[in-house]
Order: sequence, then structure tokens, then C-alpha cells
Amino acid sequence: MPQKIPTKLEKHGHVRVDDYYWLRERENPEVIKYLNDENERAAREMAHARDFEQNIFEEIKGRFKQTDMSVPYRREDYYYYTRYEHGKEYPIYARKRGAFEQPEEIMLDGNALAAGHEFFSIGGSAVSSGQDMLAYAVDTQGRRIHNAYVKNLVTGEMLPDVLSNVTENLVWANDNKILFYGKQDETTLRQYQIYRHLIGTDPAQDQLVYQEDDETFVAYIFKTKSKKFLMIVSAHTNSQEYRCLAADQPSGEFKVFLPREREHEYHIDHFHDRFIIRTNYQAKNFRLMWTALDEPAREHWQEIVPHRDDVYVGDFELFRDHLVLEERARGLTQVRIIPWSGGVSHYLEFAEPAYRANLNINLQFDTNMLRFEYTSMKTPLSIYDYDMTTRRKTLLKQEEILGGFDPDNYVSERLYARAPDGTDFPISLLYRKGMHRNGDNPLLLYGYGAYGVSIDAAFSSPRLSLVDRGFIYAIAHIRGGQEMGRQWYEDGRLLKKKNTFSDFIAAAEFLIRERFTAPEKLFAMGRSAGGLLMGAISNMRPDLFQGIVAEVPFVDVMTTMLDASIPLTTGEYDEWGDPNQKQFYDYMLSYSPYDNVERKAYPAMLITGGLHDSQVQYWEPAKWAAKLRELKTDRNRLLLKTNMEAGHGGASGRFRRYRETAFSYVFLLDLAGVAG
Repeated sequence: MPQKIPTKLEKHGHVRVDDYYWLRERENPEVIKYLNDENERAAREMAHARDFEQNIFEEIKGRFKQTDMSVPYRREDYYYYTRYEHGKEYPIYARKRGAFEQPEEIMLDGNALAAGHEFFSIGGSAVSSGQDMLAYAVDTQGRRIHNAYVKNLVTGEMLPDVLSNVTENLVWANDNKILFYGKQDETTLRQYQIYRHLIGTDPAQDQLVYQEDDETFVAYIFKTKSKKFLMIVSAHTNSQEYRCLAADQPSGEFKVFLPREREHEYHIDHFHDRFIIRTNYQAKNFRLMWTALDEPAREHWQEIVPHRDDVYVGDFELFRDHLVLEERARGLTQVRIIPWSGGVSHYLEFAEPAYRANLNINLQFDTNMLRFEYTSMKTPLSIYDYDMTTRRKTLLKQEEILGGFDPDNYVSERLYARAPDGTDFPISLLYRKGMHRNGDNPLLLYGYGAYGVSIDAAFSSPRLSLVDRGFIYAIAHIRGGQEMGRQWYEDGRLLKKKNTFSDFIAAAEFLIRERFTAPEKLFAMGRSAGGLLMGAISNMRPDLFQGIVAEVPFVDVMTTMLDASIPLTTGEYDEWGDPNQKQFYDYMLSYSPYDNVERKAYPAMLITGGLHDSQVQYWEPAKWAAKLRELKTDRNRLLLKTNMEAGHGGASGRFRRYRETAFSYVFLLDLAGVAG
């Protein structure tokens, strides 16, 4: 147990006393000692299952084809892809010119670059318009702070142009000489600046082309599919503002497309003599519109795809003869093909009850071929080419699962539960064929419910290590996500946030009532904002769950959202609320997991963190675990496991991260009484 050093925190005349506030002191040796002690404790308490954990890890690792390659995508006269070599952790970035039978050019070898680093990640990369230069951003800490490098792909030479402390946002102008990049605030890590760098010049002389001064917004840059325009985007939870510049004139001045408005979200891309606009203006579920290049004002916009109350319009892709939409209806993704000629639109057909389908990399404009991906809880990720004219579908690659995987051994199902307010919501399930609904099955219920992020029914080969041992795996598609449209998100944020928690509890009660499981067999898992969900439900209904896994959980809601110096805080006021306003303060205080820990019995819990996490600071799970250990009245297992070398995403490398997965799974299997 860490020592208690009371700190008074006052707001709106209300005083909170935080005994563990001091754990924020990252450089304090006592903080590091506490984290290391908890790691040792976790290792001790799970020592009896160490061999089981290693077996699970080897099992997960053994399902992956170690020598593997992505489906190449074409960019003009080159085919680009990544590949892995047997036993190695990191991808090799490569390409071939003209035809895939031509010799390989290795652009980057992640394994060589990662040598000597406990954590390594290539955050972003960009090939120049002439395809002779590569810019890439490297993070060696896990805190989303990158250094960017430039490589001459013709000579193999590394250029002296090193951009320090930048984001992963890198975009080339069309002149093959100017590189745009983003920078963040050194304290908050908010992405707020866009710089222009001329290759061969001193980065200290780089020109600041845009700075976002509103602390609730971030800024980034991209190039339209047509390669005609550079776009700087100022983005907020519920509004955007675009600035445009011809990519052939990169030294020019960016001009505002449409001034920002609260609650107006839009995205634009370029198509011939017009801009295509996805907008929620007078359209909650979004619609598509167009306007001439020189007429950005909204009075000139004309509708292409109208708003529908029951269909959410997501991403879109532009081709010479077709417009392609990602949509959501009835909680499922769908892909819609619309001919520009005015012909009848059609949808791709998918047979399974729960799945995920979305667009893949589509850089070619003058083509009838659409590349998309499909997966379900029992169907590995599959990449297809689809001829939009002939409607023929060609499977290019399906993820190969080793170890005797047979999809016919599994059942994927979608059911509907009812929330306390009468709202029906979907639950996706995966289990072994032959499962009996007798209330005796261990079941892991996963949830997220934030930011409008939809958790779709996708395949996961590590998950088989649970399901093959009798677990049912379930995903609760709760409010706060966007599975059922924009209103689904609106009903799970700000002053409606508690709907997320009550939906998840209703899902658990439904699965118990329908005899899929029982409270002594039911487990819950969530990550990041899903970790907030875990904290809330552990306070609200600890009796429903045998065990909970909360990965990098956002649980110290009040303290974090009152501290504008913490990364992400100011940009999240429209997600959680601004506690500087008493209405939001009172509401957030009523559910903040850390503030609502009580002297009572809790389920067994595994809590994880990352020392270098920039999204959920390490001290949130650390403080929560300390308070739980102090107040809980049960003798159930409580483990805090902090990765001392990584950040929000956990360990780097394709296999190393699965050691963390194996530990979590063995924690659950051990609680469920499943022997190794």
C-alpha cells in the first residue's frame, strides 16, 4: 500500500480529499517503487499459473503465420506492402515497381530500427509525390512524441533533415521538396501547429503555417485523393474547420473553406470541379453535398445523398464513375455503390448476422475496382476487390489462422437486450458449437461506449484461447458508440453518460436471465474509456461480476478533467463535460469511478497501466488500485500491472503485446476454474 498524503481539491465550494494525489509525481522514487512493488505482487499472485500463461502466449503466437505479407496496393507505377519475417516483431516496409514480379525495394526495416529500444513504433509515414523520398515518424517511448526522418529511396541515403518532437502527421506537397508536419504542445501534447519544411534546409528555419489557438481543438493536415489540394483541419469533438491550399503551390496561403460553427461537423474531398462535403448540417446522421471550388459558402451547397433517420452516413470514397459510401443501419456496417451517371445504387451483400465491413486502401481514381475488407467474429479478416460495374467480388487474401482453426466449429449470434429506459440495443456473441444455455458457461462481456466509436463484431484469433476453453465472448453495443447512428452517441455522452453504464449492466442481466451465464461465471473487460465503464459498473453492480479486467482505465475523471495541463483534457469537454461548470461537475462526480469507491465488496480485478501513457496517465489506474485496496471488504484478487516501458497501446511488437493478453486471459481462466 502506498502511503496516504491527503490533498484537498476544492471546486464550486465542494471539497474532495485525495489521499493518493501524490502518485502523479512521475520522478518521485517512491512512485516508481509503488508501481514496481505492485508488478511484483501481481507476478507473485499469478505465479501458480505461470506455465499456463506461457502456454496461452505460445498458443496465441502459434495461430499467426509468422512469415506474412499484406495485400499490396498500387500507387501509380509502384506496389506498396508490408511484410513480416519469421520470429521478428516489426514490419518491413517494401515496394515493387511496375509489376509484382519485379525486385523488391526495402524502404524501412522496423526490426533494424527498433534495435536497442524497449519500445518502438513507426507512427506515420509518407512517400513523396515523385515517390523518391520517404518521411517517417518514430516513437521510442510510447508517449506519442515522435522524431521524423527523411530517406532518399533511390540512393538509400538518410538525409540530415531530422524533425524533433513532432506528431505522426506528415504530408508532402506536389513539388517533391516541401514536407508539412504537425507539432504538439510540450505539456498537454495537444496537436496544434502545422509547419512547412523545405528539404535540405535547417528545420530551425521551418515556417509555421497554422496554429490552432482554441485549446479545445486539434489541428492536422492531409492531401485530397485527387492530390490537388492540401487541407489543414481544425477538429473538435463536434465541429471542424478546413483550410485549403493548392498542392502545386505549397508556399501559398491556406484559406478557410467554411468557418467553424458549434455542432457542425463536416469533411471535404475534391472531385473534378467541385468539393464533396459530408455534413451534419440539418442532418443528424449526416448527408453528402457538393459545391463548386470557388463557392464554399453553404448557400451554394447542393445535395447528393439526403439525410435518413435510420441510416448513418460514415466515410466515402470517390472514383471516376462511382461514389462509394460506408453506412450504418440496424447496428451493422454496409457499403453502398452509387453511379455518378444517375443509375440505381446497390449494396454489397453480407450473409452473417453480425460482422464488420469497411473500405480498404483505394488510391486509384480511374478504376471500377473497389477494395474493401470484411470480417466477423468467426471469419478472419478478408480483403476483397469488387468490380463496381460487373458486381464480381474477388477474395485477395484472408488472414490465415494456424493451429487447426475451423470456422464451422463456432457460432456467431446477434441478440437484443433492453435498457432500463426501454431502449433496445444489440449484443454480439461468439461461442463453440454445442454450447448449452444452462447458466453454467463462463462469459466475457466487452464494452466501450464513448467518442462515437463503434465496436463491431470483428475476428480476433487470440480470443479463441478463451472460447476454445468454454468461454462465451460477448460485445455489448452500448450507447456512447455510434453503432445505431448519431443519436446513439449523443445518448451516451455529457449529461447522458450514465446510459452507457446502465446499458452494460442491462446486457449482463440479460445474458444471465437468458441462461448464457451466471454472476459467478460472468466477467467484464474494457479499455481506456471502456476502463471508465469498468470502474463505473464495479461501483454500481459489483454483485453481477466474478471478475473485471480494466486496461489503461480512465477512472480519475474529476481530477483529470479539472486539470487543463493533462493531455486530451481541454479537447474532451464536449465528450464528458466541462467540470468548471457546476452542472457538469456534479454529474461527473456522481459516476467518476475513483471518487465513488466505497467500503464494500468488489469483484476480482486486474487493472493495467502504462508509465508513459499520454492518453490515460499512469497515475489513474495506480490511484484507483490503491484506493480499492484500502477500502474493499472482500478477499478477492486485486492486481495492478503497469508496463514500465510503454504507453497507452501497451508493449510494441506484434508478439510482445500478446504477453499482456495472455496474462489477462489467464487471470480470467483462473478465476473461472479452467485449468491449464
